[in-house]
Amino acid sequence: MDAKTPEIEIYTQPWCAYCARAIRLLAAKGVPFREISAPHGTPERAEAIRRSGGRTTVPQIFVDGEAVGGSDELALLEANGELDRMLGIAAAMPAKP
Repeated sequence: MDAKTPEIEIYTQPWCAYCARAIRLLAAKGVPFREISAPHGTPERAEAIRRSGGRTTVPQIFVDGEAVGGSDELALLEANGELDRMLGIAAAMPAKP
């Protein structure tokens, strides 16, 4: 049975180092994602705030419609080994001796 590829959306704004960091991590994972430009004062930013439950910072990352948080939360998921599972990436099998 093939694992379903999750829908990943990331709301960003220009010149945002945290946005760039989150995008680099997602790109390194090799998963498709949709970047949504959401500078201050745009309808896209208002949508990101609404969808995230009021969080006003970027990036705001969603996996299958579920708010994940921002760059720090994404990095924490990676550090805890949870990001691959969330993104539908099979864990690397340990090498046999």
